[in-house]
Amino acid sequence: MKIGVLSLQGDVIEHINHIRKLGHIGIEIKKVEDMNGINGIILPGGESTAIGKLLREIKMLIPLRDKILSGLPVWGTCAGMILLAKSIEGETDGHLKIMDIKVKRNAYGSQINSFKRNVIISEISSEPQPLVFIRGPVITETASDVKILCKVDDKIVAAKQNNMFVTAFHPELTDNLAVHKYFINMCN
Repeated sequence: MKIGVLSLQGDVIEHINHIRKLGHIGIEIKKVEDMNGINGIILPGGESTAIGKLLREIKMLIPLRDKILSGLPVWGTCAGMILLAKSIEGETDGHLKIMDIKVKRNAYGSQINSFKRNVIISEISSEPQPLVFIRGPVITETASDVKILCKVDDKIVAAKQNNMFVTAFHPELTDNLAVHKYFINMCN
């Protein structure tokens, strides 16, 4: 299976390494043509405003949006969640605007407020998952067909809607492969 990782900024190589550890092909997606033949795409953590600006500059925003709307499985981690959200608290503009969620940026504070928590996400594994939060967003509103997968401190930090999966945390920054395995199963 070939999984693309949007490679404009952020935790790219970490995701690719996890995909490879699971026996699949991880490739960097830097231009529209790179999306040909992939089974799924990860929108990594990083800076959502910078990634959104770059997607527009290289004319990749609409083709990526169209691929996802046509059924390409997508996983947005942290900044990727913000890119997918239909709305962002306190802002009028979004980016891809395709997942029926509203997000709040930096909901856990600044970089110095980063933390790690071990949480069982029953949809993913019966074992506790190490969740790493770095300036993480949270989901503040969802449409009725969005499945909430995980809450931390009563805040929604993982959800799924059709072919779209989002996490406010960074599984790529741990040695645990369960969340990547979950996404790869979505791509089958």
